[in-house]
Amino acid sequence: MLQSVGARFDSTRSRYRVAHLDNRLIELLPRAARRSLLAICEPVELVMSEVLSEQGKPTRYVYFPTDSFVSLVTIVEDKPFLEVGMVGYEGMHGVQLALGVDAAPLHSFVQGAGAAKRIKAAKFRRELGRSAPLRRVLQLYAHVLMTQLATSAGCVRFHWIGPRMARWLLMTQDRARSEQFHVTHEFLSYMLGVRRVGITTAASTLQRAGLIKYRRGELTVLDRAGLEAAACPCYADDRRAYEALLH
Repeated sequence: MLQSVGARFDSTRSRYRVAHLDNRLIELLPRAARRSLLAICEPVELVMSEVLSEQGKPTRYVYFPTDSFVSLVTIVEDKPFLEVGMVGYEGMHGVQLALGVDAAPLHSFVQGAGAAKRIKAAKFRRELGRSAPLRRVLQLYAHVLMTQLATSAGCVRFHWIGPRMARWLLMTQDRARSEQFHVTHEFLSYMLGVRRVGITTAASTLQRAGLIKYRRGELTVLDRAGLEAAACPCYADDRRAYEALLH
């Protein structure tokens, strides 16, 4: 399901790449622990809409994105999916393994194509068993990700579409590391769990305010500070939670 949806909706992707990007969690490790982890990593190119996990299914690989990013979504019965989290160069996909849980808690697919470092689950478990610094960093990140998921639940319930859209655009820009990316109104309606007409109205409001420029699926952030001011408090809360533990 997600693969067909991701293929149909040409989702968010940075159009400009920066060379030699790395993953922040890996960079936080002490030198010896970092070298040991990198020795079992393999470089991969994640493809747009590629499904990385299915809820309840065993985890085959963990991923440390560098210039790619992944959408974490929940599906309730036959309803359209709803995004509850996002993982890019700041994090890791498959962190539940650090908690001793093999099954994936959420569906996920590639929202921004690009490079990542991949490790087979069995090798990763062995590395966790012998690397206390790796366990410590990933336990902190698991806490940050759980905070993001909880924040998203409250955001969907209590915040208006416009501020939620501003938050989503900021989160995407952070991980794409570009002021310009491609996203359609239809895809946004699925990500935010609202009707397309609501997306059109919210995007028009942000554009009239001079915060973004949007034309035929190409979105450019014109005023980053203004977009942050327009976003709901959840965006700043997520950043504070991350920086408080992982710096």
